[in-house]
Amino acid sequence: MKIAWLLLLGIPSLGTCQQWGWQEGCEPPLKRYEYSEIHMGVRVDLKFFAKDPKQAASAAKAAFARFAELEQILSDYRPDSEVMKLCGRAGEGPIPVSRELFTVLQRAKDVAEASEGAFDFTCGPLIRLWRDTRKTGVPPTAQSLEEARKLVGWQKVGLNERDRTVRIGLKGLQIDFGGIGKGYACDQAIAALKRKGVLRALVVAGGDMVASGAPPGERGWRIEVADADNEAYFLANRALSVSGDTEQFVVIDGKRYSHIVDPRTGWGLTNRIQVTVLGPNGLTTDPVATALCVLGVEQSEALRKKYRVETRFRTARSSP
Repeated sequence: MKIAWLLLLGIPSLGTCQQWGWQEGCEPPLKRYEYSEIHMGVRVDLKFFAKDPKQAASAAKAAFARFAELEQILSDYRPDSEVMKLCGRAGEGPIPVSRELFTVLQRAKDVAEASEGAFDFTCGPLIRLWRDTRKTGVPPTAQSLEEARKLVGWQKVGLNERDRTVRIGLKGLQIDFGGIGKGYACDQAIAALKRKGVLRALVVAGGDMVASGAPPGERGWRIEVADADNEAYFLANRALSVSGDTEQFVVIDGKRYSHIVDPRTGWGLTNRIQVTVLGPNGLTTDPVATALCVLGVEQSEALRKKYRVETRFRTARSSP
């Protein structure tokens, strides 16, 4: 998802001190820094204000390290990731998992239930079919879709919070965190930056972004969402996620299919919808945005109220 952000640049932070006459307890002058790396299959951008290059480099290293740690826990592309090892033990009974994996599974299952399966973190078999389709341009067969759908079902994942264990009751079930992992990673990167004393930051990973404090002198990090009439958002201590088929899709016989799959049918979405969700954290906005792409604006009220998020819907004007 292409996201453009604009910052009103100028002098480094002056805080609220009397015209640069620093006083005890006043915020020191800050400078703006930017870093980028590839994690979770997307470019991750860090934009923040720090007091000096040493603090900036240490903070960026910590934030990117958090992304790398979480990728090893949550990735379905890595056969040795924690979640893939967990899926490989389906049917064995309760399996102890890390705090991070359990946290993401809790929110994923909560959104799956609240959306009545419009968001389903177990639709890995369906996602894999459509990944192949985007590469080959050949749609899944009815038989392959039916076989894949038999291996999907968020209800088959049981969570025991007291023991922090997970029970998967269906062999062949494959968890896919593509609709929640990056949002959570952005949250954790912001937390890592804060531990390094960086309190004014924006972390962007694909269509997900989380901000802590606003840039000096501003009410928030200015965000412009592509393909949304250049609508601007000012993000501070909040998260924003954009979901849709702006970049990932396949056209078959003149019909455009999104990379977002409706777990209830097994087919890629064709509604050409784009959803922007603003909320308290990426762990919330990321899966809710995905669910709302499937549900549409008419069925969005319950999720908006439950998770206390703001939403914006856009429909593509062009075709296919």
